[in-house]
Amino acid sequence: MSRSTLVAALALLAACALPVTASAAPKHHAKPKAKLYVSIGDSYATGYQATGVRQGGPTTNGFANQLPALAKRRGHKLKLVNFGCGGATTTSILHSDGCAESARAIGGPRYDVPQIEAAERFVRRNRKRVALVTVSIGGNDVTRCASGGVDPIPCVAGAVSDLEANVGEVARRLRAAGGKKVRIVGTTYPDVILGAWTSGQPADQDLARLSVVAFQTLINPTLKKAYEAAGGTLVDVTAATGAYGSLDATTTFDPYGVVPVPVAEVCRLTYYCEFRDIHARTDGYRIIAELVADTLPKRRR
Repeated sequence: MSRSTLVAALALLAACALPVTASAAPKHHAKPKAKLYVSIGDSYATGYQATGVRQGGPTTNGFANQLPALAKRRGHKLKLVNFGCGGATTTSILHSDGCAESARAIGGPRYDVPQIEAAERFVRRNRKRVALVTVSIGGNDVTRCASGGVDPIPCVAGAVSDLEANVGEVARRLRAAGGKKVRIVGTTYPDVILGAWTSGQPADQDLARLSVVAFQTLINPTLKKAYEAAGGTLVDVTAATGAYGSLDATTTFDPYGVVPVPVAEVCRLTYYCEFRDIHARTDGYRIIAELVADTLPKRRR
């Protein structure tokens, strides 16, 4: 073998023995950051659950806490930031400063300004990362109309007027803070007043019938209009929890005996029949979470 041939062969062997260069190594892409999911509103937003009559508190079983796992199945990675405050109304969310420690969502941020102001500041500051905002508000405006000594019809009519103005402002401010792309979803409520049927009193059963009319023809259409005007969506929790079914269709539901099917369903999904508490059980909150998750487009994971 000539000297030149030997040198060329040794050079080839040396090249083959060299480690793979960085440019040839497989590329590892950084995992995308989770998008932010902002929850605002009342005790439904905080996941409040009853442990007895006038007893209970915020939990991590609420729809806002259940939503990220459901969203992940549709290809969305979400991180919850929950500004919810128990007892909030459509007026307090706009005008009352701060939220008491006991009323805040578990892990939720502290703030000393009106809830909408705290939320819109956060959304505006993180506009590129906020993908979803849910709003649960209005329930405390209307449930007072089911209390004794109040004529429910004019009471609900007055509450609906406040809903239209205040929820409209909340939705508009969130849209301005988040821009065109952020998804805004409003949630309504199970018709818990159907549970009053279980008392067996004719007056309570009349109230239960009226509550269905109020949700179907006044409350939910008003909320839907307010959110859609700002490019948002309302999910009809009332319908999804069975409130619009026939009150003539009955079933046996212990310990209340034979009751209309919609009444049995609200007893199953909320604490109203057991404790006269308006809040949802974990299965009830899951229905809300599923409704919101279904508004998210499916993506490849």
